[in-house]
Amino acid sequence: MGARGRHDRVRDSDPDRAPRPAGPPRSLRARCGKTETEPGEGGGAAVTEHGWGRRAGLAGAALGVVAAGVAVERLTVHRSVRRRARLALDAAGPYGTLRGTPGTAVADDGTELHYEIDEPAEPSGDKPADTRSRLGKALRGGGRTRAPLTVVFSHGYCLTQDAWHFQRAALRELPGVRAVYWDQRSHGRSERGRAHLATDGTTPVSIERLGRDLKAVLDAAAPEGPLILVGHSMGGMTMMALAAQYPEEVAERVVGAAFVGTSAGGLGEVTYGLPAAGVTVLRRFVPGVLKALASHSALVERGRAATADLLAGLVKHYSFGDTGSVDPAVARFAERLIESTPIDVVAEFYPAFHAHEKREALAAFAHCPALVIAGDRDLLTPQAHSEAIAAALPESRLEIVPETGHLLMLERPELLNERLLGLLAAATAPTGRRSARRR
Repeated sequence: MGARGRHDRVRDSDPDRAPRPAGPPRSLRARCGKTETEPGEGGGAAVTEHGWGRRAGLAGAALGVVAAGVAVERLTVHRSVRRRARLALDAAGPYGTLRGTPGTAVADDGTELHYEIDEPAEPSGDKPADTRSRLGKALRGGGRTRAPLTVVFSHGYCLTQDAWHFQRAALRELPGVRAVYWDQRSHGRSERGRAHLATDGTTPVSIERLGRDLKAVLDAAAPEGPLILVGHSMGGMTMMALAAQYPEEVAERVVGAAFVGTSAGGLGEVTYGLPAAGVTVLRRFVPGVLKALASHSALVERGRAATADLLAGLVKHYSFGDTGSVDPAVARFAERLIESTPIDVVAEFYPAFHAHEKREALAAFAHCPALVIAGDRDLLTPQAHSEAIAAALPESRLEIVPETGHLLMLERPELLNERLLGLLAAATAPTGRRSARRR
């Protein structure tokens, strides 16, 4: 039960990672691309072999339309050429290399959760007064001694804290702001969930447990002072689970919230961009297929390399809205983050999303400014889910970004950075001025 099981292939591929690379962007509004960051390098019975194959075949048919298009594209380039291209992108891209001061929070089941802190930047006296400097003064309390504002980032399913690379780079020079980035249980540098392992995988993870994990991270990394919570996809659901279980803490400490490509419930009705017949098959068979794959995880992990091309195409299709204009290095970074998640973790978390219903918990955020933002081509948490969240939050700003998919923070980093700056400003403004900042 006490054995540690960490999973982070993205991290392990970087033997020379530095504690904190130099060269962050000069401004939150500055472009946070790879050229501006120093490359210091995110209950059923046993399944028979026949049953496993049948279920896998049916679920595969549900994705046939998408996969066929991906396969045709891949046939035009030799596999060895594509492999060399992936290796070149891995070597050239600095994404996911930013590191902070590490720490460990302990969840209620003993699982060790990895987090990192970027402490506030020191203000520079030779810069002219601008929005950043005025905001920095407000965040520091105008010279008054108080705990700094802490922005806590929660990542999504099959990702790691490194998915916030562009936002992390941009926030590092903003005076007065601490930032905390953490890996959800069984993701990144965090330990495999002990409750799941102690019961031989029969105890499924739940969004409620993730909310308690976030509480453990807050207690360890930001025990006092105001908070802004930022969550993408599963990370946004984690914020809602925190609010459902600790509404008083949210009311007392949270001064702003950002919900990025996430949902408050109803995920069982998502079509994933598939035709009706494909959705029916997918919903019926995918849970069983994932469970079967998890039971053969060692074999599946060995076979991942053989299906790397198909995976790359599916990742790109479901992650980005404008696939033709995405930086190939960014697309490869997203692929690496997802590749780093073992298949048994994918299977363990999948059922939690259909059970997730947290619309009522949103009321805990009604007192503070909120950013609700999503892509109009998000096939995993469609824009209607963000619209429902915004409708429940009177102090929210809703933005649906054109030609953008699920990984908005990687596809439109400059835009999200700007919107987070606006949220920081709104969260630190006097109460009477907040309505003027909303649109």
